[in-house]
Amino acid sequence: MSEAVAVAPGKAPSMGLFERYLTLWVALCIVAGIGLGQALPGLFHALGAATVAHVNLPVAVLVWLMIVPMLLKIDLAALGQVKSHWRGIVTTVVINWLIKPFSMALLGWLFIGLLFRPYLPATMINGYMAGLILLAAAPCTAMVFVWSNLVDGEPHFTLSQVALNDTIMVFAFAPLVALLLGLSSITVPWNTLILSVVLYIVVPVIVAQLWRRGLLAKGGKAVLGRTLRTLAPLSLGALLLTLVLLFGLQGEQIMRQPLVIAMLAVPILIQVYFNAGLAYLVNRRLGVEWCVAGPSALIGASNFFELAVATAIALFGFQSGAALSTVVGVLVEVPVMLSVVHIVRRSRGWYESGARA
Repeated sequence: MSEAVAVAPGKAPSMGLFERYLTLWVALCIVAGIGLGQALPGLFHALGAATVAHVNLPVAVLVWLMIVPMLLKIDLAALGQVKSHWRGIVTTVVINWLIKPFSMALLGWLFIGLLFRPYLPATMINGYMAGLILLAAAPCTAMVFVWSNLVDGEPHFTLSQVALNDTIMVFAFAPLVALLLGLSSITVPWNTLILSVVLYIVVPVIVAQLWRRGLLAKGGKAVLGRTLRTLAPLSLGALLLTLVLLFGLQGEQIMRQPLVIAMLAVPILIQVYFNAGLAYLVNRRLGVEWCVAGPSALIGASNFFELAVATAIALFGFQSGAALSTVVGVLVEVPVMLSVVHIVRRSRGWYESGARA
């Protein structure tokens, strides 16, 4: 449990007015993003072009604003305690690397290769399925800190789990994708992978720890807690601005082929809910604490969309079906993960009654 929030057992963490109506704000931001993308295409093209190694810099800044409050809660000296959460760590690793990529391959074949095939361009179907596999082949690096924070997750577990997944990713991503796509060799965009890890983990952790030490030296936990409460609206505001930006950048795609995007979204939505639900249920069965099970479920269902987009473009081209599938994953990621956050928060009483049994 974080220092900033104390919650009675069996109850969902308290929500402010802004958080309580987050679904409404998300819907409004999606509509606003699409509308602004159509009204101001030049501005959004310029923002979309501000990239380094396929990492969008405006989005990176917003991600920083979202994850630093979570990282401020982390006491590096307490990371050794994470070993007590080994059941949650094992569950998340199994879901991320042994279940999620293969379940997405199955869902892609079922929906894109079979059920929706008559309604999709025949020449793009294999590319669509490849993009879905790329999307599910690696777990998220940055946004999971936001989701964990929203469910009042154990911050040390979250950081340790992300660091472990990144280590596995370096060795397992290429062979896993090669296996599922049937390719003899995969060109991994290492610059995107390394830059994302540095941008979204290494640098923010260093900045947050220096800031944390300064706050504790200045006034102890009281000042730290006050700072975290002040930053909370900024973090959520950055989340909503990210939605506006993402949907503004892809507004043309959405308006041009809404049916294709809707069909591609179906297997993505199912795999998120399936893997999140499976992780949550397994953790409950194993008696894992709710503050660990929440982030475990969210990490288990997450996708590293920057790496997926970069790999799809490198392997299949910018205009490929694979690239479009990964972009749909970007659009779906925030709204669907927020719905998982809502389910986790609302189910705390049910979860803890079973975990104690």
